[in-house]
Amino acid sequence: MTVYRKLQAARHELSKTNLKKTGHNKFGGWHYYELGDFMPTVHKLFDAVGLCGVVTFGEMAMLTIYDTEDGSSVQFFSPIVYAENSKGQAIQVLGSTHTYLRRYLWLLAMEITESDQIDSQQQEEKPVKIEKPKPAAKPPAVIEGKSDGSKDDGAWFMRITAEDGCTMDQWIKAVEDAAEIALGQAASKKDVTAIFTTNRVIFERMEKEAPDAYKSLMTKFGAAKQSFKE
Repeated sequence: MTVYRKLQAARHELSKTNLKKTGHNKFGGWHYYELGDFMPTVHKLFDAVGLCGVVTFGEMAMLTIYDTEDGSSVQFFSPIVYAENSKGQAIQVLGSTHTYLRRYLWLLAMEITESDQIDSQQQEEKPVKIEKPKPAAKPPAVIEGKSDGSKDDGAWFMRITAEDGCTMDQWIKAVEDAAEIALGQAASKKDVTAIFTTNRVIFERMEKEAPDAYKSLMTKFGAAKQSFKE
């Protein structure tokens, strides 16, 4: 019989016993199993089927259940959370922590069920504020650049058209893409300046609606200017 089969047999026999909860939380008003409520029975059942449980503490608390016949084992783990006791000595806090962890590990290993102490507590009702969702901002159907009268700025004119259902984020992405294409075609600092001045109305709208995206795009304009030595 494997260690798992033996453990299951012990669990089954334990489930048929009439365990009593002697632990009582006066503040919460609920009862719980203490180690002494079930460990004597667990030891008796383990001895009968050939199992032995060993608890160790390291980075995690671990309960290892060994098969005393072939040495095989199964482990149960729990994170270590230290008990709080502002009036107790450090060693007392450590002892309380070990006791709690041992109890929880054995409850886990033996599938001993307790009522949920969190869900059973009275929950505080908090008012829920329901806000009407704001409609998604949409750009105008068309936003165009505007010529400043220079004879050579028409080549840098940007016309950003938003289809029905287009969101502001999509429009901003279109502006970024168009500007980057234009900057990629610029051959001088004068060209970079012309791109900005010709499409100032678009960039001003972008600055108002998405200042972070505008700042990022202006950084690209600055880098484009710096790439020309003239």
